[in-house]
Amino acid sequence: MTNQNPFEVAQKQLDDCAQILKLDSSTHAILRVPMREFHVSLPVRMDDNSIKVFQGFRVQYNDSRGPTKGGIRFHPDETIDTVRALAAWMTWKCALLNLPLGGGKGGVICNPKEMSLGELERLSREYIRALNPFIGPDKDIPAPDVYTTPQIMIWMMDEYSKIYAKNQFGVITGKPIGLGGSTGRADATARGGMYAIHEAAKVLGIDLSKATVAVQGFGNAGSNAARLCKELFGCKVVAVSDSQGAICDDECLDVEAVCECKLDTCSVVNLPNAKCISNEEILELEVDILIPAALENVVTEKNAPNVKAKIVAELANGPTTPEADAILYKNGVHVIPDFLCNAGGVTVSYFEMVQNSYMYSWDEQQVYTSLEKKMVEAYHSVLNTSKEYNLNMRQAAYVLAVKRVVEAMKLRGWV
Repeated sequence: MTNQNPFEVAQKQLDDCAQILKLDSSTHAILRVPMREFHVSLPVRMDDNSIKVFQGFRVQYNDSRGPTKGGIRFHPDETIDTVRALAAWMTWKCALLNLPLGGGKGGVICNPKEMSLGELERLSREYIRALNPFIGPDKDIPAPDVYTTPQIMIWMMDEYSKIYAKNQFGVITGKPIGLGGSTGRADATARGGMYAIHEAAKVLGIDLSKATVAVQGFGNAGSNAARLCKELFGCKVVAVSDSQGAICDDECLDVEAVCECKLDTCSVVNLPNAKCISNEEILELEVDILIPAALENVVTEKNAPNVKAKIVAELANGPTTPEADAILYKNGVHVIPDFLCNAGGVTVSYFEMVQNSYMYSWDEQQVYTSLEKKMVEAYHSVLNTSKEYNLNMRQAAYVLAVKRVVEAMKLRGWV
């Protein structure tokens, strides 16, 4: 994985779009940086009675189209530039799906794998105590992301509700169904990606029932993607990976067995009789569909020439560098860009907000039908723009999304 700064990647992508759209310098300058960001120190009492101070962030990138929306990451390698990049991508993602939301993101530098549940709860509540004046159902709505869970979201929602002395279910999404969560949220990111893959396969003439798939990353998005590829389409999942390595089977992996192995041993590499390969090799396998579902900057200028997949479906945020994008496009690889492919999560989070606002729950089928409609419309809008302007899919997605944000800024009189 390259050490390229993710926010510089996000800015480079925007700069390319600004040239295509011929944005004026003032509008371009506003869009290149977050509208506001918060840096907070979070003192937390640990189980050994010591106090540890964690560093936390919240970035509200652009709220011209509505309240900002975005997840919170708990990760030992979190950086403000990663959060800035993710907030920017959330801005474009919400605009691309035509949601009445802006983009935000949050993070805390910590290692949840080394913390007890009590320590995690105290950290979660402290994060809300530090940021509560700046978030809310009509300001900024957090959600789960890397290493945060529905339980963490409930602790945060509860703390916010205590501060304001009333239940505030709408302040957080990704909650458990029993406390204001939405059906279909658990696998929404992966399922939204499946709807996009289905449309791409139709366009490219790929029979998904015979297609081979490699999934790089086996967290929530990756594991659900592997399961749904088989369940919805009958694809053959031939390789998966996590942070400890990758496994493959030329015939087909037993996805259920891989999921059980991951749950029991914390890594897919411990699957009995599995052939182990490296995290680098999985990206270069000869498969029909490659699904990067881990962290950013894994497909780079160095390995992009060796990507043999027909479709790269980006469930991760920022897995492909701008230099790699150009190579994949030249080589005829159909990239479904991250802020289109993984937009199922924020879309169903938006549905959760809607349900919270009028205290009524949708059934699972209504969520899935509404999600599919949004994803299919967005995919074909991007595809048509790509053809019209002779752009790659990421450039086309940027053109659509940025145009919508700029339109909102102009209507408000900001530019």
